[in-house]
Amino acid sequence: ASRERPGGDLPGCSRDAARPDTQLVPAAAPRFVKSNHIEPEPGQAPKRLRPIPALSTTTQDHTVTDPLKPANVALGFLTVIQEPTGWVGGYLVTNAWGRPLEFRLTSAVQPNRVQTVLYGPTLNEYLHVDVIGKALVEKTSIRPDLIVTDCLAVLGLRSRIDIPVIALPGSAGVPPASDFIALTHDISKSPLLLSARFASDEAMIVERLDGVDPAVDLAEPFDRIREAVAEARKMGVANRAA
Repeated sequence: ASRERPGGDLPGCSRDAARPDTQLVPAAAPRFVKSNHIEPEPGQAPKRLRPIPALSTTTQDHTVTDPLKPANVALGFLTVIQEPTGWVGGYLVTNAWGRPLEFRLTSAVQPNRVQTVLYGPTLNEYLHVDVIGKALVEKTSIRPDLIVTDCLAVLGLRSRIDIPVIALPGSAGVPPASDFIALTHDISKSPLLLSARFASDEAMIVERLDGVDPAVDLAEPFDRIREAVAEARKMGVANRAA
């Protein structure tokens, strides 16, 4: 499992927080590489990553090689799922045809009562954006041209990274109408959502969506992510039992 380094404490909390270390697992030949135990390459020290205050998560990576030349446009599909053990993030990067290039998921993040009180109304965005979303994107080796989410809280990720972010219609969460604008494109029957703070991204987003195969369903990769998270959970239970 990924090792965590101690970080700063949140006042009122006894829990240490750390940004985890992960190492990318190379895939030899077109196959799916799964790893529940990730160690640095021989002779290499783990990456030093700055700590996340108060709450932390670890990520696991799964790299997929594609035998075909990758498309010019890479899409990142990011979701945050509430599990019985806490909030889990899943992130799938695909090419323009929807074929997987890289997949990562986080360990469960469960804020305690003191953290919930201290973070107040900012907790939801902090969990979705800073603790989970930003960590997933930064630890992924492939930089996407566009990030798609089904959680409206993840739209705030745009203020932390230099990649445009859009949300699917019907995404979880109901922010005030003034917080986002609708964006229409032939790839989606319903308008996509864009943070109003980054309305200037609209032309760039349309250009990048133009490079995606029209047959791609932007909602479908989230089904794959949820299935992969469920399978990873089963593997974790099996490994603990063993």
